[in-house]
Amino acid sequence: MRIAVIVFPGSNCDHDAYSVLKGIRQIEVHFVWHKETDLSRYEGIVIPGGFSYGDYLRPGSIAKFSPIMTSIIEKAKNGFPVLGICNGFQVLVESGLLPGALITNKKLKFSSRPVALIAQTTDSIFTRNLKKGEKLVMPIAHRQGNFTADEDTLKAIRDDDRIVFTYGHEFGGNPNGSALDIAGILNKKRNVLGMMPHPERAADPLLGSTDGLKIFESLAGIT
Repeated sequence: MRIAVIVFPGSNCDHDAYSVLKGIRQIEVHFVWHKETDLSRYEGIVIPGGFSYGDYLRPGSIAKFSPIMTSIIEKAKNGFPVLGICNGFQVLVESGLLPGALITNKKLKFSSRPVALIAQTTDSIFTRNLKKGEKLVMPIAHRQGNFTADEDTLKAIRDDDRIVFTYGHEFGGNPNGSALDIAGILNKKRNVLGMMPHPERAADPLLGSTDGLKIFESLAGIT
């Protein structure tokens, strides 16, 4: 499986994601600069964390106009897997590939700490190796990770089994005030995942957790 890791000005988790993906035997991974437009070689896309364009205006609001986004949107609409992590989640929301909005954390501060996640669905390419209700530990690092949406949208996401991860009670519980404790969601086709926690920073015993590997191995089809 050939995966593109998208690089924007201000991306700072691109090398982390690249390193983890490169270590998975079934994956061939390449960096793709945001000014490129051709993703025809790739079977999957990762939009990593960071501060694309310095988070000016709103996180992800400028990145959505990058040339590469037209190709990402086309690939997503054609069913190709797209994983957006932290700032990548914000980019996916701003570009309309995922619903809702990511606003400033409830405590109005940047939060960087481990969180407990609960897997809410295994019905996706990203979570097929998980068990429903399985608990994972990963770090977060964000100021605008508070997921919100109108009641109809929240109901649709919940009823369609598109809430992928929620925050557990450990480590202080919900770190940002997200509605329904949401930490990650899917699009209607279930091929686009946005999540605020960083699985690439939980993929080595030296980092304190290897739970993030389960997401990347699911993506690669490793069982």
